[in-house]
Amino acid sequence: MDNTDAKVPTSLGIRLAVDELVPHLNKRMDALDAAADKVSLDAGLLELVRTRVSQINGCSYCVDAHSSEAREAGEDVRKLLSLPVWRESPFYSARERAALDLTEAVTLMSRGPVTDEVWNAGAAEFTDVELAELVWTIAIINTWNRIAGPARPWEIK
Repeated sequence: MDNTDAKVPTSLGIRLAVDELVPHLNKRMDALDAAADKVSLDAGLLELVRTRVSQINGCSYCVDAHSSEAREAGEDVRKLLSLPVWRESPFYSARERAALDLTEAVTLMSRGPVTDEVWNAGAAEFTDVELAELVWTIAIINTWNRIAGPARPWEIK
């Protein structure tokens, strides 16, 4: 189903409290998420990546959470507002552009593989450790989106 054809939900309440129903998995996912914050990459960049993934995946809870966390990390509101059109926006550094390009390629792998061009652009801006941290961050937020999107285990407040 194309999301453009989807009806707007009348309620964004909890559908299934997956965190409470399967707490041992939630605890481990929380631990993995916490570990992803203990990396060398800038917190603002991480939140831009998490927000962009969540926008692509249509997870309103995660877009709200990570855009708020990006602001708390000191990100400029113009970057957040122009994130869906980052390629056409002058607000992003080469490093941020490489991260966002890799973010989109990994998140949209169903459309095709991550190309050498995208990978090499990322490798030109990040050390191997930073690139590994970025890949983990992208993978983890994609997983959270796939939990929060359908189950909506938390409410937006």
